Amino acid sequence: MYKHFFKRVIDFTASLIGFVLVLPLFILIVLFLTIANDGKPFFFQKRPGKNGKVFRIVKFKTMNDKKDKDGKLLSDEVRLTAVGKFVRKTSLDEIPQLLNVIIGDMSLIGPRPLLTDYLHLYNDFQNRRHEVKPGITGWAQVNGRNAISWDKKFEYDVWYVDNIGFLLDCKIILKTVQKVIQSEGINAQDGNTIEPFNGYN
Repeated sequence: MYKHFFKRVIDFTASLIGFVLVLPLFILIVLFLTIANDGKPFFFQKRPGKNGKVFRIVKFKTMNDKKDKDGKLLSDEVRLTAVGKFVRKTSLDEIPQLLNVIIGDMSLIGPRPLLTDYLHLYNDFQNRRHEVKPGITGWAQVNGRNAISWDKKFEYDVWYVDNIGFLLDCKIILKTVQKVIQSEGINAQDGNTIEPFNGYN
Protein backbone atom coordinates (compact mmCIF):
# COMPACT_ATOMS: atom_id res chain seq x y z
CA MET A 1 0.00 0.00 0.00
CA TYR A 2 2.83 2.40 0.89
CA LYS A 3 4.77 1.71 -2.31
CA HIS A 4 1.80 2.11 -4.63
CA PHE A 5 -0.17 4.90 -2.92
CA PHE A 6 1.09 6.56 0.24
CA LYS A 7 4.62 7.09 -1.07
CA ARG A 8 3.28 9.30 -3.88
CA VAL A 9 1.03 11.21 -1.48
CA ILE A 10 3.96 11.88 0.84
CA ASP A 11 6.22 12.81 -2.10
CA PHE A 12 3.77 15.37 -3.45
CA THR A 13 2.82 16.89 -0.11
CA ALA A 14 6.35 17.08 1.31
CA SER A 15 7.84 18.41 -1.95
CA LEU A 16 5.20 21.10 -2.34
CA ILE A 17 5.58 22.27 1.26
CA GLY A 18 9.36 22.03 1.01
CA PHE A 19 9.50 24.06 -2.19
CA VAL A 20 7.35 26.82 -0.70
CA LEU A 21 9.59 26.95 2.39
CA VAL A 22 12.83 27.18 0.40
CA LEU A 23 11.44 29.56 -2.23
CA PRO A 24 13.36 32.61 -0.89
CA LEU A 25 16.61 30.59 -0.98
CA PHE A 26 15.67 29.23 -4.41
CA ILE A 27 15.28 32.76 -5.79
CA LEU A 28 18.57 33.88 -4.22
CA ILE A 29 20.50 30.99 -5.75
CA VAL A 30 18.90 31.66 -9.14
CA LEU A 31 20.11 35.28 -8.99
CA PHE A 32 23.69 34.33 -8.10
CA LEU A 33 23.90 31.54 -10.68
CA THR A 34 22.38 33.75 -13.37
CA ILE A 35 25.31 36.12 -12.87
CA ALA A 36 27.94 33.36 -12.57
CA ASN A 37 26.70 31.39 -15.59
CA ASP A 38 25.93 34.20 -18.02
CA GLY A 39 22.17 34.04 -17.58
CA LYS A 40 21.83 30.23 -17.26
CA PRO A 41 20.96 29.23 -13.68
CA PHE A 42 19.40 25.88 -14.55
CA PHE A 43 20.69 22.62 -15.97
CA PHE A 44 18.26 20.40 -17.88
CA GLN A 45 19.02 16.86 -19.01
CA LYS A 46 17.07 13.82 -20.18
CA ARG A 47 17.14 10.96 -17.69
CA PRO A 48 15.37 7.57 -17.54
CA GLY A 49 12.60 7.28 -14.96
CA LYS A 50 10.35 4.42 -13.89
CA ASN A 51 10.29 1.62 -16.48
CA GLY A 52 12.93 3.54 -18.43
CA LYS A 53 10.53 6.34 -19.43
CA VAL A 54 12.62 9.41 -20.23
CA PHE A 55 11.95 12.76 -18.54
CA ARG A 56 13.83 16.05 -18.17
CA ILE A 57 15.56 16.49 -14.84
CA VAL A 58 16.23 20.03 -13.61
CA LYS A 59 19.08 21.05 -11.33
CA PHE A 60 20.94 24.24 -10.56
CA LYS A 61 23.75 24.75 -13.07
CA THR A 62 27.05 24.66 -11.18
CA MET A 63 29.40 24.95 -14.18
CA ASN A 64 29.64 27.61 -16.88
CA ASP A 65 29.94 26.88 -20.61
CA LYS A 66 33.43 28.26 -21.23
CA LYS A 67 35.26 26.67 -24.16
CA ASP A 68 38.83 26.50 -25.43
CA LYS A 69 40.12 28.01 -28.67
CA ASP A 70 38.88 24.96 -30.59
CA GLY A 71 35.35 25.36 -29.32
CA LYS A 72 35.50 22.43 -26.88
CA LEU A 73 34.22 22.73 -23.32
CA LEU A 74 36.95 23.22 -20.75
CA SER A 75 37.40 20.63 -17.97
CA ASP A 76 34.82 20.35 -15.21
CA GLU A 77 37.30 21.71 -12.68
CA VAL A 78 37.86 24.89 -14.70
CA ARG A 79 34.17 25.47 -15.45
CA LEU A 80 33.01 24.94 -11.86
CA THR A 81 32.28 28.44 -10.56
CA ALA A 82 32.80 29.57 -6.97
CA VAL A 83 29.05 29.85 -6.49
CA GLY A 84 28.54 26.50 -8.21
CA LYS A 85 31.12 24.84 -5.98
CA PHE A 86 29.29 26.02 -2.88
CA VAL A 87 25.90 25.01 -4.25
CA ARG A 88 27.20 21.55 -5.17
CA LYS A 89 29.07 21.01 -1.89
CA THR A 90 25.94 21.81 0.11
CA SER A 91 23.73 19.77 -2.29
CA LEU A 92 21.62 22.86 -2.93
CA ASP A 93 21.83 22.03 -6.64
CA GLU A 94 19.24 19.32 -5.99
CA ILE A 95 16.50 21.78 -4.88
CA PRO A 96 14.91 22.23 -8.35
CA GLN A 97 14.25 18.49 -8.47
CA LEU A 98 11.43 19.09 -6.01
CA LEU A 99 9.56 20.26 -9.12
CA ASN A 100 10.28 16.89 -10.76
CA VAL A 101 8.79 15.19 -7.71
CA ILE A 102 5.73 17.44 -7.65
CA ILE A 103 4.85 16.66 -11.26
CA GLY A 104 5.43 12.95 -10.70
CA ASP A 105 8.60 12.17 -12.66
CA MET A 106 10.61 11.49 -9.52
CA SER A 107 10.26 10.50 -5.89
CA LEU A 108 12.00 11.97 -2.87
CA ILE A 109 13.62 8.58 -2.26
CA GLY A 110 14.74 6.15 -4.95
CA PRO A 111 17.70 5.19 -7.17
CA ARG A 112 19.31 8.29 -8.64
CA PRO A 113 18.38 8.77 -12.33
CA LEU A 114 21.47 8.16 -14.46
CA LEU A 115 22.25 9.08 -18.07
CA THR A 116 20.08 7.79 -20.92
CA ASP A 117 23.34 6.75 -22.63
CA TYR A 118 23.63 3.94 -20.08
CA LEU A 119 20.24 2.34 -20.79
CA HIS A 120 21.50 -0.13 -23.39
CA LEU A 121 24.46 -1.10 -21.18
CA TYR A 122 22.54 -2.49 -18.21
CA ASN A 123 22.20 -6.19 -17.57
CA ASP A 124 18.92 -7.55 -16.20
CA PHE A 125 19.96 -7.07 -12.59
CA GLN A 126 21.13 -3.48 -13.06
CA ASN A 127 18.02 -2.58 -15.03
CA ARG A 128 15.83 -3.46 -12.04
CA ARG A 129 16.65 -0.02 -10.62
CA HIS A 130 13.98 1.28 -13.01
CA GLU A 131 11.17 -0.69 -11.35
CA VAL A 132 10.52 2.35 -9.14
CA LYS A 133 10.66 6.09 -9.67
CA PRO A 134 14.12 7.62 -9.39
CA GLY A 135 14.80 9.75 -6.32
CA ILE A 136 16.51 12.94 -5.24
CA THR A 137 18.36 10.79 -2.74
CA GLY A 138 18.55 7.06 -2.21
CA TRP A 139 20.13 4.09 -0.47
CA ALA A 140 23.27 4.31 -2.60
CA GLN A 141 23.62 8.04 -1.89
CA VAL A 142 23.65 7.56 1.88
CA ASN A 143 26.09 4.66 1.52
CA GLY A 144 28.85 6.37 -0.41
CA ARG A 145 27.28 8.35 -3.30
CA ASN A 146 30.08 9.07 -5.83
CA ALA A 147 32.76 7.46 -3.66
CA ILE A 148 31.57 3.88 -4.31
CA SER A 149 31.96 1.63 -7.34
CA TRP A 150 29.30 1.14 -9.99
CA ASP A 151 28.86 -2.47 -8.83
CA LYS A 152 28.10 -1.33 -5.30
CA LYS A 153 25.83 1.47 -6.50
CA PHE A 154 23.67 -0.96 -8.50
CA GLU A 155 23.66 -3.42 -5.61
CA TYR A 156 22.32 -0.74 -3.28
CA ASP A 157 19.76 0.47 -5.84
CA VAL A 158 18.28 -2.98 -6.40
CA TRP A 159 18.32 -3.70 -2.67
CA TYR A 160 16.18 -0.60 -2.19
CA VAL A 161 13.74 -1.75 -4.88
CA ASP A 162 13.31 -5.04 -3.03
CA ASN A 163 13.01 -3.48 0.43
CA ILE A 164 11.13 -0.22 -0.17
CA GLY A 165 9.09 0.91 2.84
CA PHE A 166 8.13 3.90 4.97
CA LEU A 167 10.66 3.26 7.75
CA LEU A 168 13.46 2.73 5.25
CA ASP A 169 12.60 5.99 3.50
CA CYS A 170 12.64 7.82 6.84
CA LYS A 171 16.06 6.33 7.58
CA ILE A 172 17.38 7.47 4.20
CA ILE A 173 16.06 11.00 4.75
CA LEU A 174 17.79 11.24 8.14
CA LYS A 175 21.05 9.82 6.78
CA THR A 176 20.85 12.22 3.80
CA VAL A 177 20.64 15.21 6.13
CA GLN A 178 23.66 13.87 8.00
CA LYS A 179 25.65 13.36 4.78
CA VAL A 180 24.80 16.85 3.50
CA ILE A 181 25.91 18.43 6.77
CA GLN A 182 29.15 16.45 6.66
CA SER A 183 29.56 16.99 2.88
CA GLU A 184 30.40 13.31 2.40
CA GLY A 185 30.56 11.46 -0.90
CA ILE A 186 30.14 14.51 -3.14
CA ASN A 187 33.14 13.54 -5.22
CA ALA A 188 34.92 10.33 -6.01
CA GLN A 189 38.22 9.51 -4.38
CA ASP A 190 40.27 11.19 -7.12
CA GLY A 191 38.46 14.48 -6.57
CA ASN A 192 36.34 14.33 -9.71
CA THR A 193 32.82 13.10 -10.27
CA ILE A 194 32.51 9.33 -10.69
CA GLU A 195 33.82 7.88 -13.96
CA PRO A 196 31.23 7.02 -16.67
CA PHE A 197 29.60 3.61 -16.58
CA ASN A 198 30.91 1.45 -19.43
CA GLY A 199 28.74 -1.62 -19.14
CA TYR A 200 31.56 -3.96 -18.22
CA ASN A 201 29.23 -6.22 -16.23
